[in-house]
Order: sequence, then structure tokens, then C-alpha cells
Amino acid sequence: MQAHNILLLGATGQLGHLLNTKLLTLGQVRTPSRQEADMCRPDNLLQSLKKITNFYVPTVIVNASAYTAVDKAETETEQAIAVNATSVGVLAEFAQSVGAVLVHYSTDYVFDGSGSRAWQESDEPSPLSVYGRSKYLGEQAVRKSCNKHFILRTSWVVGSHGGNFLKTMLKLASERDSLRVVSDQTGSPTSTELLAEVTVSLLKVMQEASSNDARWGTYHVVPEGETSWHKYAQYVVQGAWLRKAQLKATPESVLPILTADYPLPAPRPLNSRLSTEKLKNTFALQLPTWQQGVDEILDELIRE
Repeated sequence: MQAHNILLLGATGQLGHLLNTKLLTLGQVRTPSRQEADMCRPDNLLQSLKKITNFYVPTVIVNASAYTAVDKAETETEQAIAVNATSVGVLAEFAQSVGAVLVHYSTDYVFDGSGSRAWQESDEPSPLSVYGRSKYLGEQAVRKSCNKHFILRTSWVVGSHGGNFLKTMLKLASERDSLRVVSDQTGSPTSTELLAEVTVSLLKVMQEASSNDARWGTYHVVPEGETSWHKYAQYVVQGAWLRKAQLKATPESVLPILTADYPLPAPRPLNSRLSTEKLKNTFALQLPTWQQGVDEILDELIRE
């Protein structure tokens, strides 16, 4: 297998931190700083990318950078669209111009969360929030400009690096006797480990694929199974107790509330189920359960 030249954007984030290690199995990884390639400045980005690639022409570009402050995006609309859409379009055009594969990550927030069946890649997006709209615009920009691309849609991302729901629950459970967590939103907690491993697997399989290969495109990447935020929080607290963590809250004191009881600026999709049939059938992948991913993160965090 020929070694790739990989350009990884967002290498300090929750997912990027892990990708930085995992992608080394495919070749050399270059991780420009925010100063070198600022996704907040789409007007400047092409010039920055050309400067970086004067001596390093990438065969793969992985975009793990994103504006993810879902509620802030309702007022910081321009910034969210700059990072999640306009700059992604610049990146896609650049990838096409140098013949590179582009891997880009998207979200369940592109859907409106109606119904109870798992969303398929072919379903029409209808985002409820500015964040969701900005991510959908980014997807469209990739499809329009770059032939060899993967858009990997996921949900409820969690890892041992960076901030996330699991870590927040552990912190609150160590400070409070009880927690109130939303019980009427359903999805799959997705570990950064799973996302990174699927990314590497797809790039390996498509190493020699031409730009008109039908396997390029959009895929949903989540683990097997589904849960609510409330049941997820209970599972985290129970897992921490089993690992002898010092907590005040117990699984029984994690109490269910409704989305309506906890209003936030950006509306959340109630149904974040994503179907992974296309991914599994196309690439013959077996996916772990969401509980396995959470257990691995708990083991790592409590060992630390």
C-alpha cells in the first residue's frame, strides 16, 4: 500500500486528537495550526492551503474542524456558516484541484428529528437549527466540488479527550446528589474511536479507487443500538460506580425530564437514530454497541 500524504484540520479537537494518531497507519500526517489554516477565515483559507502545500501535496484531506457550539450558533450565525459551510467549500475545491480525497464529518442535526425510524442517507435533510443548517450547507459544498469524498454523518460524539456529555455527567454526579436528564430524545452515543477506525478503514479500502467509483459519498457512522440521554446518563453513572469512582449521585437518582422542561436556544432533534445499513453493506463492516464505546472511555478516564 502506497503511503498517503494526509492533511488533518482540527487536530486538537475531540475527534482530531485521536485521528492524529490513527491516521499514521496510512502515511505522513500534517496538522496545520489554526493560525496556518483558519476555518473562521474562508476568504484567506485558499491562500493558506496553497502555502502549506508548496512542499507537501496531500493525497488525503481530513476535516475534523467544526463550529459545534449548537446554542451559540443561533446568534453567531455568520461564524457557524463560515466554519461549517463556506470554508468547507473552499476545502472541497482545493481537494479537487490537487486530486486529494476529502473526508468531512457531519451530524444528525441535518434532520428535523421527526418520526421514530432510523434516518437513511437518502432522506431529505430539514435542519431545525442554525448549526444543523450550517452543517447541511457544508455537505452540499463537498458534494458539489469534490468527486472523491466521504461525508460521515454521526451523532452524540464522545471521547476521552475534550469536553462532552459523558464527562459532564461524571463531573455533575461527583458534585450533586441527583441529576435531571432529558428522556425523550433518542440516538446513539458514538465514540471518537469508532469514527477514527471507520475513517481509516474506508481510506484503506478506497486507496486505488477512481473518482467515479460509486462507493464515494455519504455514510452514517454510529454504533449498534439506541438510547435516550437519560438512559445514557444512568449507564455512565452506573459504570463509574462499578469502577469505584467517588460519586454523590447514583443511577437511581438520575431522573428523567422532557425536552420541554429544559428549553435551549437551539431546537434539538427528538429522533437522532441513523441507519448504518449502507455503511455495513458497502464495506462489510461490523460495528460495536454504543455500550462498548462508553465502557472503553470510562475505563480510560477512571484509570487516569
